[in-house]
Amino acid sequence: MGLLTIGAFARAARLTPKALRLYDQVGLLPPAAVDPESGYRLYDPEQLPPARLIAQLRRIGMPLAEIRTVCGLEPAAAAEAITAYWQQVTADTAARAQLATFLVDHLSKGGTTMSHANPTLAIRYAAGCDIGAVRDSNEDTAYAGERLLAVADGMGGPGGAAASKAAIDALKALELTDVPAADLLTMLAGAVTDADRTVRALATDDHQPATTLTALLRSGSQIALVHIGDTRAYLLRGDELFLLTQDHTWVQTQVDQGKLDRDQAAAHPQRALLVRALGVGQQVEADLALRTVLPGDRYLLCSDGLSAVVDRPALQSALSTPADPEHTVQRLIELAHTQGAPDNVACVVADFSAAA
Repeated sequence: MGLLTIGAFARAARLTPKALRLYDQVGLLPPAAVDPESGYRLYDPEQLPPARLIAQLRRIGMPLAEIRTVCGLEPAAAAEAITAYWQQVTADTAARAQLATFLVDHLSKGGTTMSHANPTLAIRYAAGCDIGAVRDSNEDTAYAGERLLAVADGMGGPGGAAASKAAIDALKALELTDVPAADLLTMLAGAVTDADRTVRALATDDHQPATTLTALLRSGSQIALVHIGDTRAYLLRGDELFLLTQDHTWVQTQVDQGKLDRDQAAAHPQRALLVRALGVGQQVEADLALRTVLPGDRYLLCSDGLSAVVDRPALQSALSTPADPEHTVQRLIELAHTQGAPDNVACVVADFSAAA
């Protein structure tokens, strides 16, 4: 077999061309040859084993500098180095989990752990998905239950729908577990890691599906929020609508760095380009937050098929209308259609009230 192009080699190694270019730049995996006319990188098939090892080490979060050291070791020594690295990761994770538990307990004034069966709050909820007016298939998934609310927007070819469904299915197991409020974030973070692993397993030689995910997991009056991608979570409290998430998109990074204003970002041709999603990248990096629910709160979770075409005042108006969640979901989907519905639309609406 002759030399492989960077695209063919990337597919065989389950890497991306972008990752291979980075590994070349840092001297970790230089190509076997570079075409003198085109500048294209060419790889030897014998480079596949080290490339796959690098990919696997990146998936467990190992920094490139440590990977370079491991790749230079004999197999037995490399195994010992990986073991030592993972033991350190495990210790760090345990310490962070203990700190998170302490902070939750401290901020709740040291109260006892709250059960999800809090009699002071009742919840009503609805979920809806719509294919939109342009797309041939629906890759969005929406789910609403007593304890879990979630939306996911799949992408990456034919596996997008399966990816969004798999991500939410991975979280549904948490509904069957009595999760104390202090453990919400830890449990949700672990479930997201499982979801990322499941989505990656859907990859084929031709397609690497991926999905966004925004979800709320409830225990009593406490809810944990997890977010990755450009699906969104909003809170209507009183007369104000709050955006609880930040889009993980390239244009949002430009806004954060002051290189684009919000109007420029909204019209930018790369506004849908994600920098984070489940199923892609070296490791999952999700935003996590813990919030307290108040009676009268209304939460909206939605895909960008809604938020990208319906402006915030219209969202606030629809959410402020005294209608039940089912009718509100339908109203939001109708609003997307009035704007042409160029994408799939998924949304979840949940109302919290004082129990009778």
